[in-house]
Parts: sequence; structure tokens; C-alpha cells
Amino acid sequence: MTETPAILRTLDQLALGTSGRVAAIDWDALAPRDALRLRHFGFDEGVQVTALHRGPFGADPLAVRVGRMTVAISRAHARAIGLATASPATAAA
Repeated sequence: MTETPAILRTLDQLALGTSGRVAAIDWDALAPRDALRLRHFGFDEGVQVTALHRGPFGADPLAVRVGRMTVAISRAHARAIGLATASPATAAA
């Protein structure tokens, strides 16, 4: 039996330049169209993400690296993504 990792924070709380592994995504908190968009971007449990940039004054959007792609998502969407671990991002990604 596999254990579900404890969620330490959500993606909107992740410090810039820090990576985390997606533990859970609250798909029900997202509109179907937004959930599909995140799936197309590669968001899924077990994926590593890195917070790169925030909009002016810490507002939307949040730039996130997912694999080799950088995507912009809203803070509301980032709040639906729970992270299990966090570590400093590496310069070579």
C-alpha cells in the first residue's frame, strides 16, 4: 500500500527559485476548462515544479517551470496545487 505524501504547502506559497513535487491537485476547485489547461501543461501528481516569477507587487500571474516548459498560471490555480517537498532550484534545468 502506498502512502499519500503530506502536503507541506500549496504552489502559490512556494518561494521564488524553489522547487517542489506535486502531491495533489484539487481538480474540483478548478473550472473544467482551467483543469484541462493545467493537465495540458503537464501538471499532475509527482511532477516537479519551480516557482520562477510573480507579477507586479506579488500579483498574478505566477510563472512556473513544469519540466522544460515555463507557464503562467493564476494564484487561484496555484492554490489548488499541493506540494509535498521543496528544495532549492538548480541552475541547470
